[in-house]
Amino acid sequence: MIIKAERTKLTVLQVATLNQPVKQDLGYSPIETVIYNIDKGLCLLGHRSIVACSGDSIVVGEKYITIKQSFNEYCSKDTLQQRESMHTHFIMSLERARESDINIIHVHDALMAEYIYKGVFKSPVPIVMSLHVPAEDRSSFKCWHQSLASSSQMYFVPISEYQKMEYPNLVNVGNVIHHGIDLENYPVKKNLDKGTYLFIIGRITKVKGQDKAIEVAKKTGSKLIIAGCVQNKAADKEFFIQLKDSIDLLLDVGKYPVDKDYYAKVIKPLLDCDKQIIYIGEINSEQKKLWYQHAKATLFPIQWGEPFGLVLIESMACGTPILAFEEGAVPEIVLHGKTGFVVNSLAAMIEAVELIDNIDPYECRRHVQNNFSITSMAQKYSELYQWIFDDNKIIDNRGQGIDFTLTPESKGIYA
Repeated sequence: MIIKAERTKLTVLQVATLNQPVKQDLGYSPIETVIYNIDKGLCLLGHRSIVACSGDSIVVGEKYITIKQSFNEYCSKDTLQQRESMHTHFIMSLERARESDINIIHVHDALMAEYIYKGVFKSPVPIVMSLHVPAEDRSSFKCWHQSLASSSQMYFVPISEYQKMEYPNLVNVGNVIHHGIDLENYPVKKNLDKGTYLFIIGRITKVKGQDKAIEVAKKTGSKLIIAGCVQNKAADKEFFIQLKDSIDLLLDVGKYPVDKDYYAKVIKPLLDCDKQIIYIGEINSEQKKLWYQHAKATLFPIQWGEPFGLVLIESMACGTPILAFEEGAVPEIVLHGKTGFVVNSLAAMIEAVELIDNIDPYECRRHVQNNFSITSMAQKYSELYQWIFDDNKIIDNRGQGIDFTLTPESKGIYA
């Protein structure tokens, strides 16, 4: 008889990003949403989760405050104050890791990993880094990670098979861990309501394909609801200006709180009006769930190799199928013909609109439940942490720690 060894309840220190606070119900905050979900998932599994984050964050586990306020935007000027805040955040996070109760550090920012790599701090425990950024947008990460030795105690987690292929030379790359969401917070369609409008949500930018979504709507005579933020980037602002010529109505629905009358007061009047292409601004998590729930389909006409796409699993969790281009990780997330349609041209997407009613909303929901739940994600991270813990007993030796410092003389070999 094989007896399974009892799993250790670990203490994990997640070092959060600072663009937005870590909490539920934000608007555009993909990485912070993932951090929140990992934190909650680890707590549900019985681990001790500590999140080093800004004071305006709200977490499920323990909050370790490093700075008072997050930056509250994803794209901002690189100011001295922000650099100082980031420095303080990193130093306090790593000093917290020196305390004897931490088993694993989990970072989500390549700058944080670089900070450790350059010898600013001697880490006492192994480090896990989720690869949130696409390979072509890794900036300085590209320069230093290639010098890592396989004997280092830094482990990288790709968030899709597509992304893993984009990092072919990275050492210590583990199995893919897809993002997961808490389905209890996502209402599914009622009475198999198929919806009447097309929906697209995401940062307003060329690579997200809002202009393609408008073409689909106009060619099919469908009403289109566009939601998303316009970041402080010149290219995004210019794209939005061009987009306005094709939008029939612009308004901000983000100011309306979600209550029992939200559909009647906010959604239905827009569906009943004679405007076809409507931009509703940036909406928070609670609001977007209702817009997903009542949509006919969520469009995902991306123009780049997106490494994951939370929009895909959020929409399917609400029972709303996906119409997406075959780019990035899309084919491994959406089941073609079962939870939506993955196509390779605008013409094919237009044709697929007529087929959307053939998709079972509950099949979309089941697909997320079986493959992209918060529990599944947390369990996979837990198994990775456990493997690292078992394989690195040095983590219990706080007197020495693990040296991530590279010297010019070492040429890739750690001291």
